[in-house]
Amino acid sequence: MVRRGLLGWISRVVILLVLLCCAISVLYMLACTPKGDQEQLGLPRANGPTGKDGYQAVLQEREEQHRNYVNSLKRQIAQLKDELQARSEQLRKGQDQASDATGLRSGWDPAPKAQADLLAFLRSQVDKAEVHTGVKLATEYAAVPFDSFTLQKVYQLETGLTRHPEEKPVRKDKRDELVEAVESALESLNSPVESSPHQRPYTAADFIEGIYRTERDKGTLYELTFKGDHKHEFQRLVLFRPFGPIMKVKKEKLNMASTLINVIVPLARRVDKFRHFMQNFREMCIQQDGRVHLTVVYFGKEEMNEVKGILENTSKAANFRNFTFIQLNGEFSRGKGLDVGARFWKGSNVLLFFCDVDIYFTSEFLNTCRLNTQPGKKVFYPVLFSQYNPGIIYGHQDAVPPLEQQLVIKKETGFWRDFGFGMTCQYRSDFINIGGFDLDIKGWGGEDVHLYRKYLHSNLIVVRTPVRGLFHLWHEKRCMDELTPEQYKMCMQSKAMNEASHGQLGMLVFRHEIEAHLRKQKQKAGSKKT
Repeated sequence: MVRRGLLGWISRVVILLVLLCCAISVLYMLACTPKGDQEQLGLPRANGPTGKDGYQAVLQEREEQHRNYVNSLKRQIAQLKDELQARSEQLRKGQDQASDATGLRSGWDPAPKAQADLLAFLRSQVDKAEVHTGVKLATEYAAVPFDSFTLQKVYQLETGLTRHPEEKPVRKDKRDELVEAVESALESLNSPVESSPHQRPYTAADFIEGIYRTERDKGTLYELTFKGDHKHEFQRLVLFRPFGPIMKVKKEKLNMASTLINVIVPLARRVDKFRHFMQNFREMCIQQDGRVHLTVVYFGKEEMNEVKGILENTSKAANFRNFTFIQLNGEFSRGKGLDVGARFWKGSNVLLFFCDVDIYFTSEFLNTCRLNTQPGKKVFYPVLFSQYNPGIIYGHQDAVPPLEQQLVIKKETGFWRDFGFGMTCQYRSDFINIGGFDLDIKGWGGEDVHLYRKYLHSNLIVVRTPVRGLFHLWHEKRCMDELTPEQYKMCMQSKAMNEASHGQLGMLVFRHEIEAHLRKQKQKAGSKKT
């Protein structure tokens, strides 16, 4: 019975494919067939007032329109074939599951119903979105703003710290998305079905501008404006890319009980910072997590004994033996320190966490590090929260609160450091296979971006996301006199960015005006009382 039902289903799919091919052939013949006599009369005669050149010009224009239409049909045919293949595969899996449970019911074909349900769902997405009518919103912050774009630039509101208000779309998916929207609009404008016989062909040069916005649960709305046939006339197309229903891709059980993290810290002097780092390490890694190894790579011999003493005291007090101390000579190089620390490990493949002494992390972050990495598949580049100067943030208070109370994620207390790539989790095997750090880079900076770009150019998945349990602690930034004027200016700009928010810096700049205003208000209040 099951085999008979399966053969019947296969025959129906074959018949459906044959009918689809026939329909496509008929559409192709209709599209390529010349128009009737009445339309042919509209063409200029060879010996008419426009002559042979006019006839050829009109003929070429018609041929171009039909060529565009045929290309559009070919794309639609390819999309239909892909959709039919995907639907057939889904139908086959569904029927296999149903046959295992209850057996196949003869004479029932769910494919048309599934396609109709999908089409109805996509149409409902358009109706739910703010396309035809407005939606009542609770506050002014609930509105979803549009971004605008031309063929060369995108004008965006959400810029973060690395993107610009006006820029070329760098990400390939964003660039392809906007190009596809413009091409779809041009296909619609040049379609013989929707345009008049004498309409000129539209090209990308006619595109003026577009606006678009995305409602995450519904889809993306595009409104594209093109030049019209006359002055002060325009063509506007409204397109919508509906989002489909959520689909389960896979379900997996992850056991991280035996996943060890090797925290590698390069260091030169900075004993006080290292002491604070070890306090955090002892609480989060030793007392709470318990699956961490620490590797300290120290440059030079100045203050080395103090650093080794902190490690030994922590080892005795917490009964902690999972640490390695490596001493290197020469000038400090963060990239070299991390590279040496990673290659020094002799055990099995281990998860590496490249860290600095001015970083604070929680035990929850360690699990986030484990969950977002996979050897040969994924590396993790978290975006940490960078703390502003506590002396400025809490300057109006009697005293600066303890560190644990400072580490709150708010606009007034810090910012997402989305231009930094130094803190990263990756397996040692991936680090070795990618080639490690560029050891020619000296001092701080540059080596992290170079490694990050290596992973972007590989087949590994790079997970980049803000993380709530990873903080960059504020420390004073010094701009040395040896810098050139341009370098010194950039250093001071970076220092200002790390000191306080835009509003807080503004309060410092205008503090004299604010104090004068407060004095005047106090004098007015005193005169009213007298």
